[in-house]
Amino acid sequence: MSDTIEKTVKPAPDATMKPLGKRERTKANNREAILAGATEVFSELGYGATTVRDIIRQTGLASGTFYNYFKSKEEVFEALMDDSMMRIRPRLRAERIRSRTFEEYIHNALRAYFEFLVADQSAHRVMRRNTGALRVRMDTPEVIAGFEEIRTYIEEDIAAGKLRKVDGEYLTAAAIGLAQEIGEKMMLRDNPDPQEAAEFAANLILSGVPGLALKD
Repeated sequence: MSDTIEKTVKPAPDATMKPLGKRERTKANNREAILAGATEVFSELGYGATTVRDIIRQTGLASGTFYNYFKSKEEVFEALMDDSMMRIRPRLRAERIRSRTFEEYIHNALRAYFEFLVADQSAHRVMRRNTGALRVRMDTPEVIAGFEEIRTYIEEDIAAGKLRKVDGEYLTAAAIGLAQEIGEKMMLRDNPDPQEAAEFAANLILSGVPGLALKD
């Protein structure tokens, strides 16, 4: 499955790349049309009820064109997850670079994620309507790489003495799960406030870490 996804998910655009030719533009536009159509269908029907035919109907493309890019709705859903991660990872990296302490990084990274949810309503609609599918389809290349990147940051801070000696894998899982759940509740509010949500989540994580310190 992951081999197929790697073929369908394109790397982030590079400003130094040459302009796409007509054929490449058509391929890129078709793929974007499929993902945009799938976003609408998954948001409306949910992953379980959605069929490939529903997605094709939403795009207006021929069925043969769809199958040139994806073999199933599962591949499309995974591509959407990868696409979202590809857009959030640069923001998290930037926050890592500018943060001087672990405390700053946690707060800034959480705020960046919550701001992403507010700014990208289409991504949030898919996540909100398909929480069950999200929980079992988090093994796409970009998602795995993104989570491992966060884990690396945490373990680097532990090694550098910026963070107490805790289980980096567990702390990463806790931080990611907390961000997802609080982000979901934040988006249900009339006026979502990324800063407020980030402060709550960061304080909860940072207040709990001292009690988790591992014994030598």
